[in-house]
Amino acid sequence: MSVEHRRIALVDLLDRLLAGGVVITGDLTLSIADVDLVRVDLKALVSSVSDELPAPWGQPV
Repeated sequence: MSVEHRRIALVDLLDRLLAGGVVITGDLTLSIADVDLVRVDLKALVSSVSDELPAPWGQPV
């Protein structure tokens, strides 16, 4: 079976993506009459959680 026709289960695809991490970015601009009023830049890192790596914000008390 060639690579183009190989089927991957959605669960397996999500597992592979989360194991390596995924960065999602987006830009949103609201404008009226070609005047930019609001600009929002979105960036998110989605990855799996591991007990071996500490959380970047510290441990809760």
